Amino acid sequence: MSILLALLLDWNLGEPPARLHPVVWMGRYLGWAGRGLAELSPARAFWAGVLAWGLGALLFTGVYALLARLLGGLPWWLELPLTALLLKPLFAFRMLLSEARAVEGALQESLEAGRSRLGFLVSRDTGSLSAGEVRESLLESISENLSDSVIAPLFWYLLLGLPGAALYRFANTADAMWGYRGEWEWAGKWAARADDLLNLLPARLTALLIWGVAPVFTLGQLWAEAHKTPSPNSGWPMAALALGLGVRLGKPGVYLLNPSAPFPSPSDLRQGFTRVITAGRLGGLLLAGIEVCLHFPAILSR
Repeated sequence: MSILLALLLDWNLGEPPARLHPVVWMGRYLGWAGRGLAELSPARAFWAGVLAWGLGALLFTGVYALLARLLGGLPWWLELPLTALLLKPLFAFRMLLSEARAVEGALQESLEAGRSRLGFLVSRDTGSLSAGEVRESLLESISENLSDSVIAPLFWYLLLGLPGAALYRFANTADAMWGYRGEWEWAGKWAARADDLLNLLPARLTALLIWGVAPVFTLGQLWAEAHKTPSPNSGWPMAALALGLGVRLGKPGVYLLNPSAPFPSPSDLRQGFTRVITAGRLGGLLLAGIEVCLHFPAILSR
């Protein structure tokens, strides 16, 4: 029931203040630990990145393991809401949707405003994107982040409790800060591979949830499109949304999903939001239901 309570907290209250947010603390650690890593030789940068990542993962998962152990000694009616309170900052559904709607609103004002606001969500250069490409990038971002920011942390919480959710969130934050090519090629390689591994199952689960909302394409089509992206994971939810909406999604010069379809229209964007919201709620309820089935008998026996 902690997952359901955490989802309700997220939907009604959103994010805690930055000074209390564990993901902000993770980012500060990674910023401090990453100073100078990219300037080392490839071999030294790689192993220094592994060490810094490992120490951070040990720190944050250790803290959450200790908290989970302390909560385990409390009565169930106190343990459940406190666990939900600790779980909530490790995923972000309401914030994802708020940021996406902010881009949509900015795009309605002007193309330049839409491009600028999209820059808060994506790492690519948005300065030359057309309106259709802005919508295309936005749909890609919300589908990928449905996995990264919602389904994956809840999935790892279900498997490994609070330490599992904390480990995932640390790994995903490290990948966002270190796991890109260029000067971070070697220092961030471990962070990128760890994130790939932890997202293998959640990304595919997210794609199935999007497909389940509107099963208008085959799983064979999903398989074919999902493998067009360089990432082993991000193509799955993106391809599911592209095929479900009947639109193209892509990154110029890198990949193109559902290439024979048109650019997303404003109505496609609104429909995409609706499907992501429905898939997220469906996934949350599914994982919450599994949690109840697994843990409710133990609660009753206390």
